[in-house]
Amino acid sequence: MDHIRVTRRARTALAIAAGTVLTAVAAQIPANATAAPAAPHGATAASIARHSSISVGAYDDTYYKDAVGKTGQALKDALHRIISSTQTGKLTYSQVWDALKDTDQDPANSANVILLYTGRSQSKTANGGNPDDWNREHVWAKSHGDFGTDTGPGTDIHHLRPADVSVNSTRGSKDFDNGGTEVGEAPGNYTDDDSFEPRDEVKGDVARMILYMAVRYDGGDGFPDLEPNDQVGNGTQPHIGRLSVLKQWSKEDPPNAFEQRRNQVIFDKYQHNRNPFIDHPEWVDAIW
Repeated sequence: MDHIRVTRRARTALAIAAGTVLTAVAAQIPANATAAPAAPHGATAASIARHSSISVGAYDDTYYKDAVGKTGQALKDALHRIISSTQTGKLTYSQVWDALKDTDQDPANSANVILLYTGRSQSKTANGGNPDDWNREHVWAKSHGDFGTDTGPGTDIHHLRPADVSVNSTRGSKDFDNGGTEVGEAPGNYTDDDSFEPRDEVKGDVARMILYMAVRYDGGDGFPDLEPNDQVGNGTQPHIGRLSVLKQWSKEDPPNAFEQRRNQVIFDKYQHNRNPFIDHPEWVDAIW
């Protein structure tokens, strides 16, 4: 167990170092830079890396202009107005299948998607309900607020990801926290009775998806007011924890090329809104 934890810390250090380089590159981009178009099907890893280099600051003079410079509740309110008013594309639950085949496409194999918890590259057509198929994982578990799969939070692809069916079942509706027993089918993921810890490579992704949902859905539109808290075992309440751990995960695993491309594809082709914590991960601490 000690050897496993040391290895995981080493991977975290590499992730932080990589994020520092990415931030340094992005900081050199003018604030009025134009975003790159969504990467085409079959894009190589190199092209996705180039595509993702325009991040911090690229939308500050346009999309985020009413949020820049704010902190706390004022920033959260501004971001809510921005990402809710620009979400002009809203999917049905059946349409989510095809959207995920695009947003989560394997950069090395355009016929496959990357599964969230296992990291496995799997055929886009191997989706369904069998144990080794992939299905639609609600990262903000839909039972936390009981919002179901109607168009709205239940179909918002900023928090929906392809996942192995049986691993998705293991996660269930548990809150997120550190610790537990390693998931045999998905090494690097851990779970216990009331929480789930994803693999290091997607910890930040999970945190930023949860925090996006908390900003996007604030009790309007007929949906519950989703809020993170610092506990587990939230049940059907519209809360997910553990906030302190999610904040740490966001720092340890900064946005990478895959996550940034995904944000861009959702913006360009599907919902037309953005996850602000991918563009500005520092806003996590500015609000919470």
